[in-house]
Amino acid sequence: MDDLKNIPHIEEINHRGLFAGVPPKHTATFQERTASQNKVLPSLEAAIRATGLQDGMTISFHHHFRGGDHVVNQVVDALARMGYKNLTLAASSLAAVHAPLIQHIKNGVITHIETSGLRGDLAEEISRGLMDCPVVFRSHGGRAAAIRSGELHIDVAFLGAPSCDPYGNANGYSRDEDDAIACGSMGYARTDAKYADKVVILTNHLVRYPNAPWAIPEYDVDYIVVMEDIGDPKGIMSGATRYTKNPKELLIAQTAAQVIDAAGYFYDGFSMQMGSGGASLAAARFLRQMMLDKGIHCRFALGGITGQIAAMHEEGLIDRILDVQSFDLDAALSLRKNRFHHQIGATYYASFLSAAAVDQLDFVILSALEIDTSFNVNVLTGSDGVIRGAIGGHPDTAAGASLSVVVAPLTRGRIPTIIDRVNTIVTPGDVVDVVVTDQGVAVNPRRPEIAKKLRRAGIHVYTIQELKDKAEALVGRPDPIRYTGRVVGVVLYRDNTIIDTIHQIDEGPTE
Repeated sequence: MDDLKNIPHIEEINHRGLFAGVPPKHTATFQERTASQNKVLPSLEAAIRATGLQDGMTISFHHHFRGGDHVVNQVVDALARMGYKNLTLAASSLAAVHAPLIQHIKNGVITHIETSGLRGDLAEEISRGLMDCPVVFRSHGGRAAAIRSGELHIDVAFLGAPSCDPYGNANGYSRDEDDAIACGSMGYARTDAKYADKVVILTNHLVRYPNAPWAIPEYDVDYIVVMEDIGDPKGIMSGATRYTKNPKELLIAQTAAQVIDAAGYFYDGFSMQMGSGGASLAAARFLRQMMLDKGIHCRFALGGITGQIAAMHEEGLIDRILDVQSFDLDAALSLRKNRFHHQIGATYYASFLSAAAVDQLDFVILSALEIDTSFNVNVLTGSDGVIRGAIGGHPDTAAGASLSVVVAPLTRGRIPTIIDRVNTIVTPGDVVDVVVTDQGVAVNPRRPEIAKKLRRAGIHVYTIQELKDKAEALVGRPDPIRYTGRVVGVVLYRDNTIIDTIHQIDEGPTE
């Protein structure tokens, strides 16, 4: 018996052999317990107080509701009414719908922002110097890594969910009601739920326990608030997921598919990701037909998922879907009915801290606002220097994929797409392999074997300088953007090191 003294906590065992810390056995029915012993609080304000949130802390949100999001504004409005100040807002991305944050920045509720992207009036105002502290922009993989490592510590995560049970099992769709506000995969919310100190689920659809399958499990959730309105379905299923009929974009998409085939990355069992943007998403249509013609299939499709990818899965052309964000209602509902359409978190998707799904990609097709002669890509700031986009998974997938193909028109209006130096480097040229435009293809000199294969397939390969010269011959050289010396944004690469900065645009009179 003396040996038992060396066993940890042996002294805590009582005469019945039970540990003192174990709660007593319950005798109520499941239905009684669900009604009385749950995590549902009566109001958003009650949940905020329960989290212990204090001035100066960090709050987070996901962007799966995109342009239809009503959660961020409602929560920050409540925080303003309750008198909170000096908060950091760490959303996975922000959209035009979040323009009301401008007032909360002016009144001191929000003093710092960390995000993947900004759009609309909020982005315009920040580009003009709204905030004293520069916005920190991270890729989706970089954000996940920063949260996991503690570099970005989240005190309270407020996560909207189209369905949740009384204990916190939450999902982006419902199984037993209409799907009017389905957002599909909640991949970016999963990282926040796992690592935040406190997690509040906001839902307009409380369902019976257990809400299975779930995107977020109950053990990661502290409180639940039932709200009338968490999102507008018209805004959720919109934005960068448009189905293009533009002949120029269709030509680019077709050429991109031909490039992938000629480069040797289109074989039975390949893996792929389509980025956002018309030409990038349209490439899937041409790849589908090529798969049918060749009698091959895709082992997995990754990333932001459209109904088109879901349909190809149901056709038997794609074995597995790894979905970090559902881009339309068809994709969201596919999660409900297709067992091999999986929700994945941002860490699994693209974190550099461990092997991620992006590292298993054969190819990725990505859009661009600008590309320079060093193959650097900008998807964050416009030709006027104003923030109007998002990093997303652009650098993560370009670095992870064996072949990264960037697609863009040679010109947009009177603005060349290929220039000497992009306004903002988001994805470095070292991880960009091929640029496809409507007027030619360029291959990074780092990949001479790809250029050789394309020429062998009859695809004319230009130098990137030749494409730039073509663009300037059509529309001329744009005037340089004028900036002040003030930094309004800091752009981090996927390893969370600084890759570029964004300066306040100078709108003062010219001499």
